[in-house]
Amino acid sequence: MPDAEPAAGTTGATRATGTTVGDLAPGLAAAAAGVAAATGRRAVVLIDGRSGTGKTTLGAQVAEQLGAQLVHLDDLYPGWDGLRAAADAVVTDVLGAPSGYRRWDWAADAPAGWASVDPDLPIVVEGCGALSQASAPLASLRVWLEADDAVRWDRAIGRDGEVFAREWDRWAAQEQAFIAAEDPAALADVVLRT
Repeated sequence: MPDAEPAAGTTGATRATGTTVGDLAPGLAAAAAGVAAATGRRAVVLIDGRSGTGKTTLGAQVAEQLGAQLVHLDDLYPGWDGLRAAADAVVTDVLGAPSGYRRWDWAADAPAGWASVDPDLPIVVEGCGALSQASAPLASLRVWLEADDAVRWDRAIGRDGEVFAREWDRWAAQEQAFIAAEDPAALADVVLRT
């Protein structure tokens, strides 16, 4: 991994700088596949970080490289106060039985249909709340993304616009509470600054 060094505060994790996340996707996919092959279990990649760190982009690239199913936690959060519920659903539903999740209809602000996930195929789960103390043992590879606050704001609001701008502080408080409770960076195998 280019310019890799031990990540501060993490056990066995690698911190990568000086490259784009897209450059790292093939290596991350290969690492997850290698762990899966060694353990005889399917490849499970968890990609976490605060809003605007690049989770969706990296998740799509790793899933493509791995030939994996891709689950976006944005599809699971039950509204603007649903980060913890989605984090729990990663363990009980997405990676559990019956392997799937209840989608959230953001326009109707209500639950939508069930989306099934094949429990035998590789999977990438991306979103804030993907990497928790309960989900970490279920993963082949755990990734935490970081970025400066101003960069995160520009990316997130540029992507989601005024709706997210109004909810930024509300959502950030949930992110902070999740990070304080779960310490996902310490659970990560790889920490990337984007």
